[in-house]
This record gives sequence, structure tokens and C-alpha cells, in this order.
Amino acid sequence: MGPPATDNGGASDVNGMSSSTSKGIVRFVAVSAVAALALGITGCTFEADDSESSASGLPVALGQAPSQDVVDLYTDRDTAVSAAVDALPEFIEKALEQTGVPGAAVAVVSNGEVVFEEGYGVRDVTTNEPVDVDTVFQIASLSKPLSSSVVAKAITDDADLSWEDPVIEYLPDFALKDPYVSEHAKIADFFSHRTGIPTGGGDDLEDIGFDVDYIMAHMDQIPLASFRDTYQYSNFGLTVGAEAVAASRGQSWAETAHELLFDPLGMTSTTTVHDEYLAAEDRAAMHARTGEGQYEQLFDRDADAEAPAGGVASTAGDIAKWMTMVLAGGEVDGAEFIDPLVLAKTYSAHSITGGDAQNLTSRTSHYGFGMNVGTTVAGRVSISHSGAFGWGTATNATMIPDLDIGIVVLTNGAPSGVPEAIASEFVDLVQFGEETRPWLELWPAQFAHFADPAGDLVGEEPPTDAAAAGPAGDYVGTYTSPYFGDFVVTEENGTLTGALGPEGGYTFEILPWDGDTLSFVPTGENALPGSLSSAVFVREGGQITGVTLTYFNTFPAPGQEPNGLGVFTRAG
Repeated sequence: MGPPATDNGGASDVNGMSSSTSKGIVRFVAVSAVAALALGITGCTFEADDSESSASGLPVALGQAPSQDVVDLYTDRDTAVSAAVDALPEFIEKALEQTGVPGAAVAVVSNGEVVFEEGYGVRDVTTNEPVDVDTVFQIASLSKPLSSSVVAKAITDDADLSWEDPVIEYLPDFALKDPYVSEHAKIADFFSHRTGIPTGGGDDLEDIGFDVDYIMAHMDQIPLASFRDTYQYSNFGLTVGAEAVAASRGQSWAETAHELLFDPLGMTSTTTVHDEYLAAEDRAAMHARTGEGQYEQLFDRDADAEAPAGGVASTAGDIAKWMTMVLAGGEVDGAEFIDPLVLAKTYSAHSITGGDAQNLTSRTSHYGFGMNVGTTVAGRVSISHSGAFGWGTATNATMIPDLDIGIVVLTNGAPSGVPEAIASEFVDLVQFGEETRPWLELWPAQFAHFADPAGDLVGEEPPTDAAAAGPAGDYVGTYTSPYFGDFVVTEENGTLTGALGPEGGYTFEILPWDGDTLSFVPTGENALPGSLSSAVFVREGGQITGVTLTYFNTFPAPGQEPNGLGVFTRAG
């Protein structure tokens, strides 16, 4: 979907819109919407300053962020939380009605207890079955912070395992394009998106049907940004880090996640396997946005290839159990479950994701290991992450350690800003007793572009003086790429068809445009309806010798510097 949504995505910080606050509400400053799903905002990385901690005792490091006083709550904490919880149902119902999102499940934890857990709307618009507290949702990139907790537990249990271990120690055959990065990139680097793997790297292979083994084996073809110098949100980067930990235990990732986190916390409805999600009787179907306020069940999204980054399915109640553990500093029922110092690294700052260091009215936003680390408008540290599939799910979990509160919002509609708006509203109500911004206007506006189609020809028409394409037979043949493998062009009754992926399962019609520049409609999670791109065939000496599929050569966004991955050479 234009820029990768998914999973594609998602690292959204509900506090990415900074403001200066006095007595609860006041003037807006620049809206730097980190809005959602982490589009690879570039920034420097640094080692966290472990001297800072929140009032709750959780060691949350923010590095050299500008100092800022914390605004007192408008009333005592318990009264503030209770009032905010009481106001949630009306706001949730308003959010669904205003946007058309079919359903939502919301849970709130406070002082170690679940104080709110409700379902709203329907889990499937074709059956109108209601969402309830046990409804299972695909949570997309909200999988990432869960996976970081799995790794923290693995490190707690194994003295020989560390965030600082190079992944090559456990995945000796894995390589990136730069041999130095291959040798030195640590689990920590992959979980904080600072390896240099570009945003969307590997997502294109997943879109055309390749599994995690193929994708990881071909990541050595992807051009890299500077190592440890930029923040580049990468689903398959984080997946590599997680797979290294599973390999250290001689297990699959699914086995590791269940054994170390899901089972001990009683997250009985949580899985990393798509078929298990499909088998759940009480599950929320995905709904794509088909118009203003309109959603339909059109797609099924199998994210097994990126399971640690986006493949988890869960319930609001199960996520609440995880948030309770995190807010307790790794304790479960009063006993240490995860070493608090190991867990603290997940929600300490390791990469800069946005913000203006010269603007003392706002703080810089950061990424930890699988989590956003930011600051509320009242100056309190927040820990959050969003998730979204353009085909029909959007989620958010936000925790405020200083107040010992957390909220999770799961929805079954394409990204619309609803989860972030609900979480932002709740945090506002706790801190100020009122809304500081019109969240149901601001967040949906930030997500509007996620419905945009992708491709260099979107909105274009063939030139009025377009040259005729060559005979269909000129283009028929097999073309190869070290990254994508074979691209096979066939012809039937004068119509050309292209096929990519395993067993040529990703197909599209190839149509005339202008001479040897033809057109095709890319499909998949990152190319929503309306997408259109060029297939530029190369003719030398009267013969077609190669082709560039522009959509794949500039993935994930038209206008991006060509990556060379979508260039194919004719075989034979």
C-alpha cells in the first residue's frame, strides 16, 4: 500500500504529535505525526542513558532528551483512571460510527489489574457476529513488542545469550549485502531497526508468496543504508533477530514464543501461526476500506513469513496480560519472570525516530527493541506500538509506566487511526480530564494516505502519441533476477501474462502503454486497488534482452531511488 503499511507495519507513537501544555490543555506546536506505521524516518542512534527512570521504578532510558517538567494530574490518580475508563465506551462507539470500522476490542490495565475489557461492533460484516472479549484479531506489527519480550525472557533464562550477540553466531549462513554488517550486526541492531536494511526490505518477496527461508536467503541482495546510522523500519530485519534467538534454542519461532511468553502468561488465545488464527471460531475477519466509511471482507493476510514482526493473532485480554507483566517490570504474581534490566532494554531508547532536537517544546521520539519510546504532552514517558495491514486490521497498545496504566485497542478494519485515537483519548482523559486535541480528526487524517494505490503510473494515462508495442511474441520468455528469481512472460490469444514467485503463483496481465514500456497492476499488501506500474522492456538489436518492473525496482514507494532489485535479464 504505497509506503508499506504493514506490516508491514507499524511503529506508531500516539504521542508523536507534540504540544506545549499548561493546566492541561493549550497551544499546538508543530504536528510531527509519527503517524503510523513507521515509514523509516531517518535518525541517529546512540547508547541509552540508564540514569533516567520513571516514578514507577521502571528504568526507562531516553538518552539526552530535552528536560521537561511533568504536568500534575488534574485529580488523584485512581479517580482519574476511573473517570477515563467510564468515558471510554461512548468514545469507542463514536469512533466506530464516525469511521465505519466494523469492530473493536479494548482492554485497560491499571495497578496490575484489568479494569476494562469490552468488545464493540461486529467481527465480520457478512455475518454480523458481534465482537466480544474473546475475539481473536490479527495484530500485525503489535507483534513486535511481544517478540521483544520473548527475546528478553530467552536472555533471562540463558546466561550465554545476549542482546549483544551477533546473529551470525546462531544463523551462520545468513548474510546481508555488506560483509561487515553481516559479521557484526547484533540481535539488538535488528530489533531497533538500525542495521541499514531499508524500510520494506523483504516485504516485496513476501507479497509475491515467498516464505521466510527464501526471504532470509536473499536479503544479501538488498542495498543497505549506513550501519547503525539510520532508523529504517524493517519487518524482516526484526524477524532475522527473532529467528536467531529461536535458532539458539534449537526451536522454531512459534515454539519459542509459546514456551517463553504465551503459555507462562496464560495467553491461551495467542498464536504466531496463521492457520491457527483461521481455526479460531471467535475470530475477527479483516476488512478492506472500499470507500468513505465503507469496509468489506475481501482478503486473507497470511503473515507467517514475518511472524515475529507481524504474524501474531491475539485478543485484547491476552495483550492485557502481557502489558501487566511489562508494567510490573517483568514480574508475574510478585515473582520475577523476566530480568528487569534485560526487559528494560526493550523500552529504552536505541534509535531516534523523529522530532526536532532544536525545539525545546517537544521531545525527540525513539525506538527501543520492538517498541516506541516517547513522551506524552504532560511529560510522562510512554511505551507504545501500532500495527496495521492495509487489507484490513489496525491495532495499538500504549503504556504509561509512571501511572501504571496501559490500553490496547484491536480493530478489524484497514488503517484508519481509530486505535491511536482511542488510546490518545484515554491517555488525555487520565492526565487532564479532557481531550487536548480532536483525535478523531487528527489521527484518521494521518492515516488517509495508507489507502493510496502504488506504482509510477497511478493517475496517468497512456501518451496520446504512444508508440505501438512490439509483437506479443517479442516479450515472451523467462527473465531472471538474483533477488526475485524467475519472471516468466507468456502469451495467449495476444494477451501477455507475467508470473513471479513460487511456482509462478503471483500473476498479472501486461498491457500496452508506450512502445516497449508496458503496464501492469501490482497486487498485494503494499499495492492496494488502483495500483498501476510500468514494465520497461529493453530492446537491443531488435531483440528484447531484459525488463525492469518499476514497482519492484522502487519498492516501497514510487519516486524512491531505484534499488536495482526489479531489473531482470532475459535467460537463454
